[in-house]
Amino acid sequence: MATSDDLEVSAYLEIAEGRASEAENEPQSVNEGIIVIDFGSQYSHLIARRIRDLKVYSEVFTASSTWETVRHINPKGVILSGGPASVYDPGAPRIPDWVFERDLPVLGICYGMQALVHQLGGEVIPGQAQEYGSAVLHQDGGEASLFTELPPTFQVWMSHGDRIATLPPGFSSLAYTENSPVAALGNGKGIFGLQFHPEVNHTPLGQSILENFLMRACDCRGSWTPGHFVSDSIKRIQEQVGDGRVICALSGGVDSAVTAMLLHKAIGDQLTCIFVNNGLLRLEEPERVQDTFKRNMGLNLVYADASERFLTELAGVIDPEQKRKVIGEEFIRVFEEAASGLGQTDFLAQGTLYPDVIESETPENRASARIKTHHNVGGLPENMKLKLVEPLRYLFKDEVRQVGLELGLPEEMVYRQPFPGPGLAIRIIGEVTLERCDMLRACDWIVIDEIKAAGLYQQIWQSFAVLTDNRTVGVMGDYRTYGYVCAIRAVSSEDAMTADWVRLPYEVLARMSNRIVNEVPGVTRVVYDITSKPPGTIEWE
Repeated sequence: MATSDDLEVSAYLEIAEGRASEAENEPQSVNEGIIVIDFGSQYSHLIARRIRDLKVYSEVFTASSTWETVRHINPKGVILSGGPASVYDPGAPRIPDWVFERDLPVLGICYGMQALVHQLGGEVIPGQAQEYGSAVLHQDGGEASLFTELPPTFQVWMSHGDRIATLPPGFSSLAYTENSPVAALGNGKGIFGLQFHPEVNHTPLGQSILENFLMRACDCRGSWTPGHFVSDSIKRIQEQVGDGRVICALSGGVDSAVTAMLLHKAIGDQLTCIFVNNGLLRLEEPERVQDTFKRNMGLNLVYADASERFLTELAGVIDPEQKRKVIGEEFIRVFEEAASGLGQTDFLAQGTLYPDVIESETPENRASARIKTHHNVGGLPENMKLKLVEPLRYLFKDEVRQVGLELGLPEEMVYRQPFPGPGLAIRIIGEVTLERCDMLRACDWIVIDEIKAAGLYQQIWQSFAVLTDNRTVGVMGDYRTYGYVCAIRAVSSEDAMTADWVRLPYEVLARMSNRIVNEVPGVTRVVYDITSKPPGTIEWE
């Protein structure tokens, strides 16, 4: 699961059949960019993130991408990702010809390095010993601008089975490890290869290597900032929308909030936001959303209370995917009814983020396996009359938060932890009822309250309660009880594509547990989920 398990309200539209034309989602034009070619690596998105952290714009493209599809980011260099294939396998992905024809600096990582060697006349063979995990890299001379100001030996992270047997003409070895005679190579003309992964945290000096490639080989300036994004996005929205009218599904989460504020600054009263209360929101959330956006920020906001409708449709539904489908279909009906009273509408705005695009199977991303369909990526009807406005489509979550601060959104909203579009329905295992929703709302309130009291809220990606369908015996006073098991989940992450469980202090967990069993009738036991993603997902359903 995702960003993002962070599905804003607009995510409900994903259940519609077909897919809307993506012609409206014009790629962002930037002054300088780095192309990441994805060969199917689980780390491709992480490479792009690391480049963005160095204030250089980057996008992920497939190996089948043409020069015409990548030129809009004004490429200053190309990074070739790792991947599960072997270069000598039939049908193994190849580096596009334009990479060499355009004479751009190139950095091949793992499979990307092996593809460079294979296509430029060297030889790659299966390694006698596979190399997975930490290794010590030793520099051995040669043109090593990648390693400028780095020590002669340092720790790197390896994950490969093949190795370089013969270097291509004009290349020399730059470094080696115990199991890789050629762990880095270069040709003195801006083409480099690394057998290890500089993008992962397990290579402590990896970011310095990437910075050397960007600033020394690619001559990047590192000027891409959220402030530039805001001004550029406002101009792009104004050009796209013109005098048209836009509706935006607003959930109160940071993605839809930033989307709404960007549009509000760009087109003012041409925007109307629709907030649907599906009865699956957290405690006091409907009141907070209306107070923030309508009263304090002056947005045109239509509020639709459809909580009873959603709970009626969910009666007896247990399967998680069926829950999502039911919620999605009902959302579409409620959203359409609310929008029908607004007159002529031309555009639909969404808070789709870049990880949603990367993890979804779209025309932009065919190389990697689909984890799930996110937001409206790949899920809108082809005959949809509304054109899409997705100003955040090429941003990661933390970048969205930076943009939110640039727009003047309150920190409490900007750093609000992600909340799934289907809401509490996918945190209630089994049937969703009003009683169980209220029970979970109370548990969740206690979890968040204690996390905030401990000063941990902004340090944690997501923290929440799950109401399981397991019941267990308890004792309160002199009486036997028989109630539900509540699970607490807290994870750390950068963009929700991977996550680790948080080692919460025992005293915090103890307070949560004590309060839940004493303050929430029907819950008799509390457990803590210590599963990371992967193999688990952030949400339980």
